[in-house]
Amino acid sequence: AKVGDMLSSKDLKTVQSFLQSPEDYFDAEPTFKQSYAPQSGEIFGILKNMLSTFEADLSQAQKDEMQSQKAYEDLKAAKEDEIKQGQDHLEEKQEELASTDEDNAQAKEDLEDTRASLSADQAFLANLKEKCQLTDQEYEQRTSTRQEEISAVSE
Repeated sequence: AKVGDMLSSKDLKTVQSFLQSPEDYFDAEPTFKQSYAPQSGEIFGILKNMLSTFEADLSQAQKDEMQSQKAYEDLKAAKEDEIKQGQDHLEEKQEELASTDEDNAQAKEDLEDTRASLSADQAFLANLKEKCQLTDQEYEQRTSTRQEEISAVSE
């Protein structure tokens, strides 16, 4: 706040007059035709008023600063909590990713094993079908040979 805003125009003129020539107020000798009339009481009153205004402004500024500091501390604590929660969440996700990667690797390994087993089983099945076909042909041949023998023996 400006000093001019806190003082009336009369008080402001008195302060300006004092500042321009303070000797008129303190050490001036009364002239022969003029008697001395001290005006320092009015100046001290103005200065005391200014002092109380400045002190009130200082007190208010200190209160505002304390409130701002408290708000800053609260905000800082809240943001630090958010950062910690974010870091905890990140760690959880990293652990989850590692677990999922491990499960994925295990599943790929199982898939390879299953494909290898399937391939072996299919080869075994093809071999078994071939053996069965040969066995069926041999049985047909034996049956036919036996029928011929039975027919030949019956005649």
